[in-house]
Amino acid sequence: MAKTPYKIFLTEEEMPKFWYNLKAVMKELPDPMLHPGTLKPMTKDDLRQVFCDELVDQELNTKDQYIEIPEELRNFYKMYRPSPLIRAYCLEEALDTPAEIYYKFEGTNTSGSHKLNSAAAQVYYAHQQGITSLTTETGAGQWGTALAMACAYYGLDLTVYMVKISAEQKPYRKAVMETYGATVIPSPSATTAAGRAILAANPETGGSLGCAISEALEKAMTTENARYVLGSVLDHVLLHQSIIGEETRIACEKYGIEPDIIIGCAGGGSNFGGLIAPFMGDKIHGKNKIHFIAVEPASCPSLTRGRYAYDFGDTGRMTPLLKMYTLGSGFMPPPNHAGGLRYHGMSSIISKLYHDGLIEARAVEQTKVFAAATMFARQEGILPAPESAHALKVAIDEALKCKETGEKKTILFGLTGTGYFDLSAYRSYNEGTLSDRIPTDEELEKGFATLPRADC
Repeated sequence: MAKTPYKIFLTEEEMPKFWYNLKAVMKELPDPMLHPGTLKPMTKDDLRQVFCDELVDQELNTKDQYIEIPEELRNFYKMYRPSPLIRAYCLEEALDTPAEIYYKFEGTNTSGSHKLNSAAAQVYYAHQQGITSLTTETGAGQWGTALAMACAYYGLDLTVYMVKISAEQKPYRKAVMETYGATVIPSPSATTAAGRAILAANPETGGSLGCAISEALEKAMTTENARYVLGSVLDHVLLHQSIIGEETRIACEKYGIEPDIIIGCAGGGSNFGGLIAPFMGDKIHGKNKIHFIAVEPASCPSLTRGRYAYDFGDTGRMTPLLKMYTLGSGFMPPPNHAGGLRYHGMSSIISKLYHDGLIEARAVEQTKVFAAATMFARQEGILPAPESAHALKVAIDEALKCKETGEKKTILFGLTGTGYFDLSAYRSYNEGTLSDRIPTDEELEKGFATLPRADC
């Protein structure tokens, strides 16, 4: 067989026309989200108060394995998709490993990450419904940037609650969002009742995604003709990100690539879930034996140290209850945590797959993550986002294992975005001031104490 190209590009005609709905092939579904008042499964009418109608249908769909991507949205995707699958020849040589390493690169669009896949879809459906205003949260700023781009394209107003410590560390992310027309508010803020309550309890907090979600929800529910949109965690977001996995599968089939290991970073779980979705579906059907690894930060270890329980999705306890691996909605990541992936919980789909033993989870320290990112940048010429570098770190670990054993494996990981807005964190790493901060068991117990009293 001929040497695999450095970059595998699909044609526009090869771009998927359907999203892959992993829930339709799971042998056992995740437990349903519950209404926080009645503790009964959320209905379509319940969810329509917050989300757009079509997104609610997608969230609740457990039957259709493939869901069509509207033609107008596919045309939007064509501005930056299909994205390349790249063979990391230079990294392989530097590691002196017999392993083959591939990465699916989602940093080719202006927002710099995979987030635009779901942002464009959610704004498209809001526009189709006649919604005029959206609210959201953002951690590292990738989601907020992508959503600001999509809202500018479709002409919707946008308010973004950005985790305060991220807004301070990444002022240029905030500037880009504002350039696209979004209003960006560091969270927690004094602009909402939820924010004021959080500040009253902890005035010095650097914030969390849970805080920002509470504020964004409140803003949506108190603004005329507005809806809330979310960048990860929920099933419809993972559905939209499955275009990553579908493109990856097509590229692998085109060149006879058979992954042994697929690795993705996991904060809320949507990009990892999107990457593995069709491959996991095949594994459930007995068609492959791929080993899937979700990688999270040691400073916010929801899978590796969390509890599998019903919990609120936000700090203000306004969301439905989700059955997931969680550190408790009151958990606050350490303020020195430099990347995204700072959510207290995890996608219900990813949580269920992990609980059933279909995926592995690992937690890694951020200094080791930045060491891997720096090596990758020097060898492959791309500065990875800190979030993506979590997956990269474990891909390198697995490649070095192959070097030790002499076993040749095919390793594939998701490079979900670029790190050019994360230069303050890279500077801290280069100067030796970036440190690791791993929560103690006692600190985690404070988060677990905020779990609902009964595991519904």
